[in-house]
Amino acid sequence: MQRPSQPAVEAGDEMDDRWEGGRGEEREVEDRRPVSPSSEWPAPWVQLKYFTFHPAVYPRMIAATSPNIVPGSLVTVYDRNGDCFGSGFFNGRARVPLRVVHHGSVPVGEEWFPEALTKAVGLRREVLKLDATTEAWRAVSSDGDSLSGLTIDRYGDVLMAEVHSLGIWQRLPGWMPQLHELAGTKRQIIRVDPDIARIEGIRMVAPDPAAPRTVRIRENGVRYEVNFEEGHKTGFFCDQRDNRKKLTEFTAGRRVLDLCCYTGGFALSAKLPGGAAEVTAVDLDEKAIAQAKHNANLNQCRGIDWVHSDAFSWNRTMIKNGAKWDVIVLDPPKLVHSRDEEMDDGRRRYEDLNGLSLQLLEPGGIFVTCSCSGLLGMEEFERIVIKAGHRNRRRLQILDRTGAGADHPVMSNCLESRYLKVIWARVF
Repeated sequence: MQRPSQPAVEAGDEMDDRWEGGRGEEREVEDRRPVSPSSEWPAPWVQLKYFTFHPAVYPRMIAATSPNIVPGSLVTVYDRNGDCFGSGFFNGRARVPLRVVHHGSVPVGEEWFPEALTKAVGLRREVLKLDATTEAWRAVSSDGDSLSGLTIDRYGDVLMAEVHSLGIWQRLPGWMPQLHELAGTKRQIIRVDPDIARIEGIRMVAPDPAAPRTVRIRENGVRYEVNFEEGHKTGFFCDQRDNRKKLTEFTAGRRVLDLCCYTGGFALSAKLPGGAAEVTAVDLDEKAIAQAKHNANLNQCRGIDWVHSDAFSWNRTMIKNGAKWDVIVLDPPKLVHSRDEEMDDGRRRYEDLNGLSLQLLEPGGIFVTCSCSGLLGMEEFERIVIKAGHRNRRRLQILDRTGAGADHPVMSNCLESRYLKVIWARVF
């Protein structure tokens, strides 16, 4: 199957702090304590122990809070010098107790959020003009839109929202009418992972029986059905849209292998607009393969061999059989779950899977390999892929390095949300 997560990397998986300056500044500020809170600070408030622009603020980074803050409150954030630094949601019981949504010398109120939502959807519709090419795009991308803890994908007339913050959960029902008006949608699904609900103290409600199970969309001329009940996360991975289109530049008349194909995005793009001669698509998830076949039928597409199998074992069998392809796409699920390499074998699994896949590629063929592991940077991923190639006596002529589409923006104070990495290479 393809990755079980799309969205941006959640706070808590990444670094615990982001210093505004260099290490020298960090040492300097550690030598003195924050100023004492002022009785003139309007409650509720939170004071930072360190200078950081990162939206995720952990317990050890907090110097003090006003008494009796109601969980989910919008609080004014003060820096260690006692100056107003911004505003955010506070939940003392959460793993990330403070999520800063605005930085500035003047705090914001609840009226700030409708403006933020307008800017977020306006980026997709007015600046990027995504409606011209797709009916599926990310409407709100958590920290990338200064709305930490909220991810919303738009599929046709449906908004699919994932919530990771109590403060967002409390306000989202009031925001949804505006979001529907902005996005041109009518129906909605709102989800919270049970573990996140427990940590954040979100009281789960019964699923809406009227919520849509599926919706059909079109992307760059290809039709898909998004299954909200069976699909991973928000049901479809909008982040690969530009890469699916780019793939078509290399596939005309060629034999294409789509490994970890999920519901067939790369395979269908290669066959339909891409004009591939043959396509083989492999995935371990039986339900994903069934949905991929259904998507092929929606497009009246023939000539794709859908294979239900584990990519590792299937690759080894194909190597023994001497099988080769002209173009290979490898888009596995998230494999790296920890910074500690001794406790997590994800990096080794990336190397093994890339090495096996490269052995199936014809000399001079095109290799498109992806990683959605937020804890793995592009440079490290590239080193892993190159190592896998060299160990199998294959040299990579790297053509490009890409990532998610522009509807998954990355803020400068939260670079780890640039989770998707794609390497394009010609292999000899």
